[in-house]
Amino acid sequence: MFHVAISQLTTSRSELPEEIASLTGHGFDCLSLWRAKLSDIGHAAAASMLTEAGIRVSSLQWAGGFTGGDGRTFSESIGDAAEAIDAAAAVGAPVLVIHSGCRGGHTRAHARRLLIQALETLAPLAGRAGVALAVKPVHAAAAPGCSFLTRAIDALDLIDDLADPAVRMAVDLWQFGDDPELPRLLPRLAAATAVVQVADRIGLPTHELERLPAGHGTLPLESLVLALIDHGYGGTFEFDPVGDTVAALGYDRVLTETRRVADAWATAAEERLLWSRAAAAVWQTAGHRLAAATAAGNGLDERPWSIVGSGGQLRSAGSRRSQASHQIVSRG
Repeated sequence: MFHVAISQLTTSRSELPEEIASLTGHGFDCLSLWRAKLSDIGHAAAASMLTEAGIRVSSLQWAGGFTGGDGRTFSESIGDAAEAIDAAAAVGAPVLVIHSGCRGGHTRAHARRLLIQALETLAPLAGRAGVALAVKPVHAAAAPGCSFLTRAIDALDLIDDLADPAVRMAVDLWQFGDDPELPRLLPRLAAATAVVQVADRIGLPTHELERLPAGHGTLPLESLVLALIDHGYGGTFEFDPVGDTVAALGYDRVLTETRRVADAWATAAEERLLWSRAAAAVWQTAGHRLAAATAAGNGLDERPWSIVGSGGQLRSAGSRRSQASHQIVSRG
């Protein structure tokens, strides 16, 4: 199933009641929460509003900075992250996004040790609360001052080293959507990822965070989303465009376009799933025929796959690829 959420970072100037009305009006039922906005309204009040409206929470952003680069001590960052875990549990967020922090004057190896120490401390708390800690790498072009984890593979290796089910990964396609390493990492990413963040761009990422709505840039977002699903990712895709383009378009248009893109991708994902099931059934039937013929000592006059012709043509639904990544299409 194709799970979609909208981030509060996208609708940053709206209050929660307005966001809930906008989401439901555009057919969304899931929201990614931003701690700064959550603190304004309070955990209990937010949880009550969301529950009453039937809105799920996909993640809470963010905690981290364990390297001291933001001026806090290690223990202060740990304490803040523990509070964030409690907040995530209170609003029903299954994921807390974790930023490593910059090197902060440390060697890269020592910065990595500090992050591992923090995650080892926090993972038991998160596990008991039912919250996954999703470590988010940041592209080197956007990382100065905020993260020393600048490659997706670095985050994957760290998660593998920890081998704790409470420690997962947040994949930001805006950061790494055109990374040449990404295609070969997709099987590992699909298995290790707790949440996928979706925004488009033109050119390299920057610290200015001009995150375009899907379809307004040049990233191969649709193909990456479908590939992650093909490899078994079953979590939420959080749409979180931010910046001047979002401000110029307005929230209503951004949500309308995002709904159309999400519907088109959901249709493409379902068609690929149906094709996969049909192809598997064909090959299973062909295998049974071949086995029966072999057991009877007879050869087959036709190749196993000629069975496709006996029941009508099977055509890959994947050939009807949606163009939503490049042009906004009608809903569905």
